[in-house]
Amino acid sequence: MENKTGNGKVYKIISLVILVILAILFLFPLYWIVTGAFKPAADIYAQKPVWWPSEWVMTNFENLMKKRTAPLWQIGLPFSKHFSSNGEGVVLSLGPTVPAVFRWLLNTIFMAVSALLLTCLTATMAGYALAKKRFRGRSILFGLIICAMALPKQVVLIPLLKEMSAIGLYNTIWAIIFPTVGWPFGVFLMKQFSESIPGEILEAARIDGAGEWNTFVTIVFPMVKPGVGALAIFTFINSWNDYFLQLVMVSSNTNYTMPLGIATLQAETSVDMGMLMAGAALASVPIIIVFLIFQKYFTQGITMGAVKG
Repeated sequence: MENKTGNGKVYKIISLVILVILAILFLFPLYWIVTGAFKPAADIYAQKPVWWPSEWVMTNFENLMKKRTAPLWQIGLPFSKHFSSNGEGVVLSLGPTVPAVFRWLLNTIFMAVSALLLTCLTATMAGYALAKKRFRGRSILFGLIICAMALPKQVVLIPLLKEMSAIGLYNTIWAIIFPTVGWPFGVFLMKQFSESIPGEILEAARIDGAGEWNTFVTIVFPMVKPGVGALAIFTFINSWNDYFLQLVMVSSNTNYTMPLGIATLQAETSVDMGMLMAGAALASVPIIIVFLIFQKYFTQGITMGAVKG
């Protein structure tokens, strides 16, 4: 018995050491970016790595703010050119001219949050329908969704670009949002979670007179909330970091997202690593906040998936 107890303690210590090492390896890039954003140029370009800033400065953030300017908030209404009097899209503007990085940050937050909300709603509804409704062609439809998951994004990029241009959404934030909404992985994930809903509960709700929407809101959605939390994190990070789609769909400075805006700053002049690190540090803050908000649901979703497997 004592031998087993001793082996258990050794196993826990070894596991803890491995986890700490892995955590350090994963957190080191974030540490390097955050500290680099506050380093003077001499520390950044030193031949030997400077692990801790010799002096904490705000110069990199000041350079980032001065680089470009843009209106604080300006967004076009989707499909508005089809019903406007002059054939041009309706644009809503708000606020003064500010450093472009603030505009890029607002664009990215709006894009990622909109994609998160729309994807979670549509994927949950579609996953529930595929899991609990019986209709002709259900298996074929789910098979097509699985096939769509295997397609590289580059394969559908040109058709998406032509589609967004045809409906007048090219060079708008909506051209990045709408292609994300029908994410096949989201439908697949929510279908797997919806499979665990007992059919007896749904049948009891119908007997009590609950309609489809009422059943979905009051019964289905609360039961699959861990899956929605996991999907929310995946969607937000996927939308935030989807540089390739943003690069193709957006071409004007006022519609740039944070990753795209920082990349264009790098291409304009000689590389200012301190300024780029300041932009990367600023761009990482919303992702960290979203993960901290949804981490409980994310952990529950992973655990439930492991148990079902």
